[in-house]
Amino acid sequence: MIQRPYTVVLIVPTGVGAAIGGYAGDAMPVARAIAQISDRLITHPNVLNGAQLYWNLPNALYVEGYGLDKFAAGCWGLRPVHQNRVGLILDQGIEADLRVRHLQAADATRATLGINLTDYVVTDAPLNVELRTAASGASWGTIGNPDSLLRAAEVLIDQAKANAIAVVARFPDDPGTNALQAYRHGQGVDPLAGAEAVISHLVVRTFQVPCAHAPALMPLPLDPDLSPRS
Repeated sequence: MIQRPYTVVLIVPTGVGAAIGGYAGDAMPVARAIAQISDRLITHPNVLNGAQLYWNLPNALYVEGYGLDKFAAGCWGLRPVHQNRVGLILDQGIEADLRVRHLQAADATRATLGINLTDYVVTDAPLNVELRTAASGASWGTIGNPDSLLRAAEVLIDQAKANAIAVVARFPDDPGTNALQAYRHGQGVDPLAGAEAVISHLVVRTFQVPCAHAPALMPLPLDPDLSPRS
């Protein structure tokens, strides 16, 4: 008799103010606990990412949200890989100094983690990300130039032979908004998460390859009362 591995899917919706997983990586302890009692855990970036913090689980499949939706609907299958060849997209709207910082971070992943990164591509137009909040309080957003994002991804996939995409887009700096201040103090909704999901969903839906996104932002002012979850 063939025994199937005991598989658990852990989903925490993005940008809705989830009590666990609605902040920067606070669902990681839950994911680690579930991974210990299951043979295989399938989850997504909102669960395992906490800004610069990330916890690798050897028995977890890290799946972008749109791909996880298609898997749950029975439309797509998932295939584990040993290592992806990652193509990096940088938004043309990122200032020169900020771009250098992100390229240095990418170089550091090569040197310290052994990540297989292709060369990077800068979009041929600023992506012009805008943040929105729905009447329900959930965060979402728009991309002013989605075609520019897709053209950059196509170059990396077709020419650089990338089989996964990392996107860094310039997000609006709104350090004084009530939504951001509430989030930094452990209340409310992540104001960036909904727009981030729009970006990664678009790439995955179009090319059927994994995609993860990080916002490019200027450093926020020091806050001694910052919530540990934020």
